[in-house]
Amino acid sequence: MRKGFVDFITLGCSKNLVDTERLMKQFEANGYHCRHDAERLSGEIAVVNTCGFIGDAKEESVNTILELVQAKQEGRIRRIYVMGCLSQRYRDELQKEIPEVDGYFGKFDYKELLRELGKAEVETCGIQRKLTTPKHYAYVKIAEGCDRHCAYCAIPLITSRHVSRPQEEILEEVRWLVSQGVKEIQLIEQELTYYGVDLNGRRQIAQLVQRMAEIEGVRWIRLHYAYPNQFPMELLDVIRERPNVCNYLDIALQHISDAVLQRMHRNVTKQETIDLIRQIRSKVPGIHLRTTLMVGFPGETEEEFEELMDFVRWARFERMGAFAYSEEEGTYSAEHYTDDVPDDVKERRLSQLMALQQEISAELAAEQVGKILIVVIDRKEGDYYIGRTEFSSPEVDPEVLIPVAGRLLRKGVFYNVKITDADEFDLYGEVVR
Repeated sequence: MRKGFVDFITLGCSKNLVDTERLMKQFEANGYHCRHDAERLSGEIAVVNTCGFIGDAKEESVNTILELVQAKQEGRIRRIYVMGCLSQRYRDELQKEIPEVDGYFGKFDYKELLRELGKAEVETCGIQRKLTTPKHYAYVKIAEGCDRHCAYCAIPLITSRHVSRPQEEILEEVRWLVSQGVKEIQLIEQELTYYGVDLNGRRQIAQLVQRMAEIEGVRWIRLHYAYPNQFPMELLDVIRERPNVCNYLDIALQHISDAVLQRMHRNVTKQETIDLIRQIRSKVPGIHLRTTLMVGFPGETEEEFEELMDFVRWARFERMGAFAYSEEEGTYSAEHYTDDVPDDVKERRLSQLMALQQEISAELAAEQVGKILIVVIDRKEGDYYIGRTEFSSPEVDPEVLIPVAGRLLRKGVFYNVKITDADEFDLYGEVVR
């Protein structure tokens, strides 16, 4: 246990990671030494930023807290602090059930943790953060909250209404990140395409991305997460026309059956979804779409599930994730629907859907063989350098593996790579001059 050292643990999404990085910068400005997601605890203080989105995430958060409690009881750490989504929603319950924690903070008051330690927020830090990602990329959160009320989703219960950050503040942050060596911006928000509506009643995401793309030093901008209802079509023009805006869009669709979409309160129809995908692919040739789908929503029939499978066969998403419905207390579906799809049926449907996507992914990856793509190097593992194309987001999407073979490649540098082989998960390639 080292005095003045703090271990930070981040669970859940990249939006949580940004909060952790901001707090770490404040701690360092107050004289602490900070480490993030270290394999072994070594500091006198541990701070865990929790996730409370779905059951598995909540369980992971609670288990992590309990592991820290055990470490405290064994004398390996002195204090534990909990922040983030789980304690935002369940603070009273957590304080009662796990009183060994020295302080609970929510998603928006986490900087008060400094006052708990007798410190103060350092105003000069402003938009600065202590980056935990590789030096060449960073996440930029452009808003908090969500105004949607999807029947299954607890996020609005945790984060409340949608609040956009001012454009100038976001652009200032990007300029600072570039000054720190960042070349790739991962733009994130619960509903990226809603950005700006609360500021002046207009969707401003296209303008924001356009202005961001004009900042010298920004090599790639990648967009997460779009919503299909009232999609701002002018954003597609920016993606197509700006070479440093990646031909990549993360747009969660959840389902395709009109009956299921209506029960989910998604405010979009099957035909509108199909038309949107056609427009996206037409306006931005070569774009890679990532989506997330759900199986086992209350009332989902075999026919509705097969409709979803047929849709995936038609859409041929380059990237896709899926999960089985789990009931979240306080949501509309928990209070008004019966979770009537058996767990074994949910798991079967999930396996079938992912097996189909695996086939599609393998076919699409094979089409890349022989092409020369721009690849940024993220790291070195064993006999390979690991990189990504503009079509892949860190940690969740396929990577490009390049044999080391005596060649020296640098992290954060962009190379021309000829793709020599592919499987359903990754591409393999060689650097070309």
